[in-house]
Amino acid sequence: KTQNPKQRRLCNAFFTHLYIFMMNMKGPCCEVVVLFCAGNIIGSGIFISPKGVLEHAGSVGFSLIVWVLGGGICALGSLCYAELGVTIPKSGGDYSYVTEIFGGLVGFLLLWSAVWIMYPTTLAVIALTFSNYVLQPAFPNCLPPYIATRLLSTICILLLTWVNCSSVRWATRIQDFFTIGKLLALVLIIVVGMVQISKGHYDALEPQTAFEFIRDPSVGQIALAFLQASFAFSGWNFLNYVTEEVVEPRKNLPRAIYISIPLVTLVYTLTNIAYFSSMTPEELLASNAVAVTFGEKLLGMFSWVMPISVALSTFGGINGYLFTSSRLCFSGAREGHLPYLLAMIHLKNCTPIPALLVCCTATIVILCIGETHNLINYVSFINYLSYGVTIAGLLFYRWKKPKLVRPIKVNLLVPISYLVFWAVLLGFSLYSEPVVCGMGLVIMLTGVPIYFIGVHWADKPRWIYSTFTEKINKDII
Repeated sequence: KTQNPKQRRLCNAFFTHLYIFMMNMKGPCCEVVVLFCAGNIIGSGIFISPKGVLEHAGSVGFSLIVWVLGGGICALGSLCYAELGVTIPKSGGDYSYVTEIFGGLVGFLLLWSAVWIMYPTTLAVIALTFSNYVLQPAFPNCLPPYIATRLLSTICILLLTWVNCSSVRWATRIQDFFTIGKLLALVLIIVVGMVQISKGHYDALEPQTAFEFIRDPSVGQIALAFLQASFAFSGWNFLNYVTEEVVEPRKNLPRAIYISIPLVTLVYTLTNIAYFSSMTPEELLASNAVAVTFGEKLLGMFSWVMPISVALSTFGGINGYLFTSSRLCFSGAREGHLPYLLAMIHLKNCTPIPALLVCCTATIVILCIGETHNLINYVSFINYLSYGVTIAGLLFYRWKKPKLVRPIKVNLLVPISYLVFWAVLLGFSLYSEPVVCGMGLVIMLTGVPIYFIGVHWADKPRWIYSTFTEKINKDII
């Protein structure tokens, strides 16, 4: 919207790079959408969550049921998001939909929680997983030292922040290259696991053994198991970023969901079955890096392949989340919901350096105060909260604008079923982990006064405005 020619050239260059990056992942046909959706879901979460799911589910059999049902819930949510994506064709995902439907306050709260909770916490979890898998071979009989894991995680975050600040092209090439890591690790685990099962090594998977509970099951613990699994399935809502480019979205988007979500669910379930073909539940729960333990038991002299593959996967995951989270900060600042400083981009590199530095700083702070599985409960609770609010918005939009053209219109039972599950899951999760889940809720609600003071209050006294970003803007432009 600016009339300054230098600013316009700067913004045009940035969005050109961003468009090229997104188009490298997108395509107009159903097959490409399937690959895009599955590729965004399958990530480092499958190397992190199995331990947490088993711990809260209480048995091998029930943990596998949680993985399958988790995929079904993602399919329901994806169908709802597909309708929203073609009905409200705006970039920004949940943030744009909720702002359009419920107004600025609810949209700001989602943005606030994403910037300060969801993205930094997810980055912290993936970075800790990276450091655990890199260090675990050096500490085979014990956990890696706390300081070592935090230090290596911080170095990784700082390195990738520097890469993203320096060049969009470097960041996208890193993403393409390191995607190979997660695919190599998963294929290796599944193939080796199936070979073990064909040899008769499936004692932990036999029905009479699989449903022997390690602890007495409770609804609250089952809810936490679903939260742990949902971390591995996160990314299913990224499908909305391709709705405008897909040919015949009315047919191809639901078709892509019906193919990609079951495919991911099958891969995750087979990966967990492979784990249990060579590890007892006790061994899995005692492991700090499940895939490394799996490799040490079955791969012999080639066990080094597993930590390297998972490290590659998590390294690429950190890079991807840094890229997307910084762009969300940029988008929110451009809409006036965050300080204008975060909407500034480097004149030559066309990278949102202030937004990247904010994401990096928030992630390092969370790294120092949280433990991996508690952080997963923390971020999954807020993720589910934002998903539920967005899907509730679909029902409200149906009532508010019933005559609006909707190229995709799901049956009302789909969003209602999702919201019923959502309410039960969040209610019992909050009951079981009131501190961990409640903390995220409190941080989200701190955005209310920030919104009214910083955004809604239009005629603030001049002294409240910070002249710092204006001075920097003048100096740079």
